[in-house]
Amino acid sequence: MQQILSLVPIGLFFVVLLLVGYVVSYQANRATSFKKEYFLGSQNLGGVVLAMTLVATYGSVSSFVSGPGVAWNLGLGWVVFAAPQIITGFLILGVVGKRMTILAHRTESLTVIDLLFERFQSRLVALLLALMLIIFFLAMIVGQFIGGAQIFAGLTDIDYSLGLIIFALVTVLYSSGGFRAVAITDAICAILMLTGMFILGYVIVHDGGGIENIMATLSTVNIDEATGVSRNLEFNAGGALPLGLLFSAWILVGFATVGLPQSLVRCMSYKSSHELHKAMIIATVICGALMIGMTMLGVFARAVIPDLPQGGTDAVIPTLIAHKMHPLVAGVTILGPLAATMSTVSSLLIASASAIIRDLFKALRPQAEAHKDRGQSDNAIADAVKPALSYHEKIIIKGATLVMGVIAIVLALFPLDIVVWVNLFAFGGLESAFVWPVVLGLFWRKFNTCGVLCSLAAALGVYTACSVFKLSFFACHAIVPSLAAGLIGALIGTYLGAAVLGQRMSRRTHDIFFPHRPWRE
Repeated sequence: MQQILSLVPIGLFFVVLLLVGYVVSYQANRATSFKKEYFLGSQNLGGVVLAMTLVATYGSVSSFVSGPGVAWNLGLGWVVFAAPQIITGFLILGVVGKRMTILAHRTESLTVIDLLFERFQSRLVALLLALMLIIFFLAMIVGQFIGGAQIFAGLTDIDYSLGLIIFALVTVLYSSGGFRAVAITDAICAILMLTGMFILGYVIVHDGGGIENIMATLSTVNIDEATGVSRNLEFNAGGALPLGLLFSAWILVGFATVGLPQSLVRCMSYKSSHELHKAMIIATVICGALMIGMTMLGVFARAVIPDLPQGGTDAVIPTLIAHKMHPLVAGVTILGPLAATMSTVSSLLIASASAIIRDLFKALRPQAEAHKDRGQSDNAIADAVKPALSYHEKIIIKGATLVMGVIAIVLALFPLDIVVWVNLFAFGGLESAFVWPVVLGLFWRKFNTCGVLCSLAAALGVYTACSVFKLSFFACHAIVPSLAAGLIGALIGTYLGAAVLGQRMSRRTHDIFFPHRPWRE
């Protein structure tokens, strides 16, 4: 009976997601421009939905499970580590949001790599970025599926494989409805994430005897022998979080998030500057509340669960939900981490499908570039490459989403250690690959193809070496030396490309990306 009560809100949630996906998919099929509607929601999202989908995409199962679990162990120091996430929404929308939307309209780009192809006119750059995006995204999807399925199975007593198939298929099916379906369901998921956090907060504070009593309890556990103070109350967790690592957080989960393609594509989807400004404020407030709120709850949870659960720190929040809540309330609360998982996966699936259909296709089809070189219009170019996708185009596009989802489900059914490792590597890998091509490509007109390739080689090479061989520079995360190497590679490569290879931006590209600056022969 208790299991059934827990499944009732979950079942209703799944039904709502599938209905939204079906309705929006039906509308997308009738849209004037199917691809623009499917990949960007016809670029007319409102501020509230834009903010919600950005936050829900950035938040993941780690935000509800792993992060609070680490906070249970390290205390307030982990809150300091998580604090830079507050700026994410404001940073992404404020720095590149408006520029990406303007350029997307000028170039009729539907994806981030689409836009970078227009900037550098290089099939090799587009191909490399598309391949990395697909590989890293697939690893992240598998990791999200594994984490979400473990929570779902653990709290409902459903077999792991069955639980994975159920909730993963729901995610894949509604994601095939396109970008608007993902954005709307993301908004629903963000609300459920907030709801789950508030319910968890009430239970923890109530069972802990109030915040004052919780803080008193925390001061008596995990004592640092050197200082006599609880490590839970020290900003560096008694040395477990060195200053170099805390600094790295401002890069890894702060400034470098402008290189996450799944977030950047949302910068190309809003309908007006007013909605963008609204989204910046809403996203900052909600992202701060969720990321800092859940981390603080992880710290407070130690007063309720003093001993480490059998499943490790990842089991702290699931144990709270399973043993401290009524089954029906537990079913509502579990929607928080499930929603976080599904919203992240759906965004990754759409971006992966776009990389397969749009980016790989463009990189492997020289006709598009050849037509541009002859000065033909964008419509003529579209007509030139259209025949390869004209037959059952809608089925092909949706099929790419479904295929990516099915592959991820199969990998999650038989998880390998290497997949889990690549999932941890993927987040920083995406940032290493995309930060400088996006930032320098949008704002530095001298940046050229050679600069991009050198930046990619340097950044990913250093990031891989630091991650594999556990190299550390002043206790910083691998993303710090990686981005430093990528910037140096970009500068050197750009100089070599201009001085040795004679690479220059075409007049057409200059007029699109830097129209307010004088053209120089």
